[in-house]
This record gives sequence, C-alpha cells and structure tokens, in this order.
Amino acid sequence: MTRELADLPYARHLVPLAQELAPEGDYDCVHIDGDTDFDDVHLPHARFTESAFTGLVVNGGSMRHTRFVDVWQRGVRWIGTELADTSWQDTEAVDGAMSGVDLGGATLRRVRFVGCKFDSVNFRSARLREVTFTECVLRDCDFGGARVHRTSFPQSEVGGMSLHGAELNNVDFRGAARLDIAEGIEAMRGAIVSPMQLMELAPALALATGIIVRD
Repeated sequence: MTRELADLPYARHLVPLAQELAPEGDYDCVHIDGDTDFDDVHLPHARFTESAFTGLVVNGGSMRHTRFVDVWQRGVRWIGTELADTSWQDTEAVDGAMSGVDLGGATLRRVRFVGCKFDSVNFRSARLREVTFTECVLRDCDFGGARVHRTSFPQSEVGGMSLHGAELNNVDFRGAARLDIAEGIEAMRGAIVSPMQLMELAPALALATGIIVRD
C-alpha cells in the first residue's frame, strides 16, 4: 500500500521551498512541487531530509553526491540527470520515471519504487540493499558491478537487464511479471527465481556455463 502526502509522519511540518537551491545546500522538511525549475540544475553534495517532491520534471543537470533521507516522491520524472554517487535511504518513489539517468556508484538502502519506469538507467557499481521495485518497468538497465542485496521485483517487468560482474545476495525475482537478462547471466548466483523463470533462463544459463544440450 502506497502512502499519500498527508500520510507522511512529517507532513504537517512541510513547507514550500522558499529559497534558491544551491550546491551543498541542506534542506529539511521542504515540499518541492512541479512549479520549481529543475532544468539543468547543478546541486552536488546537497542534502534533502524528511521532504516531499511532487510532479517535478528534472531535466538534465547534476546532483552528484546528493543525499536523500526519508524523502517521498510522487510523479517525479528524471531525464538524463547525473545522480552518480548519490545516497538514498528510507525513500519512496511512486508513479515516477527515470530515463537515461546515471546512478552509477549510488547507495540505495530501504528504498521503495512503486509504479515507476526505468529506461536505460545506469546502476553500475551501485549498492542496493532492501530495495523493492513494485509494479515497475525496467528496460535496458545496467547493473554491471553492482552489489544488490535483499532486493525484490514484485509484479515488475524486467527486460534487457545487464548484470556483468554484479554481486547478488537474496535477490528475489519470483514475483516479476517478466524476467529477461540480456548480459551477465552468470552473475545470477545468489538470485531466487521460480521454476518457470528457471526454464525460461535455461538456454542462456547453458550458454554462459558451456553446457551443451543435445537430443
């Protein structure tokens, strides 16, 4: 069950953003809505705590090393934004989208994505722990070299995922509506799949491990 803005424990403390966003800025209990200009924003090393983003379109720009702690998002679209080495903790994103976004080296802990779309997102060398992708679409996302622990994909469509050099630990794909690993299927060690998913992955697993199948 997803939360609404009014359900947040800090909802009554939220105030509209009343200042210019700045690199290394520290923002507490702010509500940033779609009226805020986020085109080519440059916000390295900023920090957002107990805040809410609604209806934003973040187009380009860089927020490298920015921290998001207990941040709630609804309807936020990130397009080509650099989010490398960012930190996300106790954060929830609902009905959002990321396209061509760089999350390389990012840290995501106790993060929940619901109804979000990820198109060609770079998760290379990212660290994901206790992350849930619920009813999401992940298309051509690169998890190469990522460390993914206790993560699940209930009712999500996973297509064209790259896992070269990834480390998976208790990553549960069983609830995924679709599971297609384009590259790095040998990194699936540590993943949990259903019997049907195993059958679908079998040809790629055989190819990766050098198993020859003949009648």
